[in-house]
Amino acid sequence: MKILCSTNIPYAEEAFQSLGDLTILSAKDITPDRVRDADVLVVRSTVKVNRALLEGSRVRFVGTSVIGTDHMDLKYLDQAGIVWRAAPGCNANSVSEYLVTALLCLARRHAFRLQGKTMAVIGVGHVGSRVADKARALGLTVLLNDPPRAEAEPNSAFLPLESILPKADIVTLHTPMEKGGRYPTYHLGHARFFTQLKPGCVFANVARGAIIDTDVLLAARASGRMAHIIMDTWEGEPAYRLDMLAQADIATPHIAGHSYEGKYIGTLMIYRALCQWLNRTPTWTPDAVLPPPLVPHIDLDVAGRDDEDVLWELVRHVYDIEADDRRLRASAVEDAAQRSTAFEHQRTEYPLHREFRFTQLTLRHASTPLKEKARGLGFQVE
Repeated sequence: MKILCSTNIPYAEEAFQSLGDLTILSAKDITPDRVRDADVLVVRSTVKVNRALLEGSRVRFVGTSVIGTDHMDLKYLDQAGIVWRAAPGCNANSVSEYLVTALLCLARRHAFRLQGKTMAVIGVGHVGSRVADKARALGLTVLLNDPPRAEAEPNSAFLPLESILPKADIVTLHTPMEKGGRYPTYHLGHARFFTQLKPGCVFANVARGAIIDTDVLLAARASGRMAHIIMDTWEGEPAYRLDMLAQADIATPHIAGHSYEGKYIGTLMIYRALCQWLNRTPTWTPDAVLPPPLVPHIDLDVAGRDDEDVLWELVRHVYDIEADDRRLRASAVEDAAQRSTAFEHQRTEYPLHREFRFTQLTLRHASTPLKEKARGLGFQVE
């Protein structure tokens, strides 16, 4: 059996070489000619998986080691009898850590407090649920919107957009990108959506770029409807607009889910799915080869300090979101093709960072509420 993987799959060789004849290629080299003789294809979101790529090939199993599937033509795969699997939830914790880091960063820059504010979480699946938990740990009131879950879970806490958007100081998107079906999300962020926002709110898109209409978002920003924008996913990416970049307070190249754990867990999930399809017992695990935490321990005297200032210092030691922002802005040249290339390069060559749970904290003179907030973000607290 021939297995073809893209180069940006962590531990692809260790995971898949025992299951067949493995070839690893860059995303741009995964072409119809190269997949023709493959039985299995394993990719990330940088490879478009559709009829044009697979028709006439031997491929019978496609795995994508990311949570989303909008880069895959699922209708074609189903019609062609090709089994496909994704990795839902693999980077949910990474995305939630990105968002709370971004919010703590904004609060520090602009001298406001998060505790006591209200957050609207739109899309409450694997990622949105983690975001809601961490927001509550920071002392925010959380309002939830998820129409499919509301329908499936009567008497739940899910609310319609029109009732939560006017109340929310922070609005964050975590839906899949769906153009059809009963609950389409393509351009969910349209004119009426933005007119309902509470003036001066923080708006974050860390889901999929095309969930928002960029022109409408920019008009809403110009009108003062929102005070700050966090943008990790971009309409049309890897192409992105310089006018949108200029209006984003925090701008990153679709890397919110790129913690080390977020990526290797995706590999592990697809490896296990392929083993199940092959009726093989999984034997590989990455535990023995994981790198050590870059920040295993932080010792901090917090006497007399504000809780949110302390939390910002902790998270930025583990994850430097401002460095991600600087790299994207430094590559924002006029030539659109060069911008797109740099965007993809920053994703595929993303520097290592581990999640908060691999850092132990010694917080001297810390209050119990501060320790509980740090634990709620995922840190180990002595």
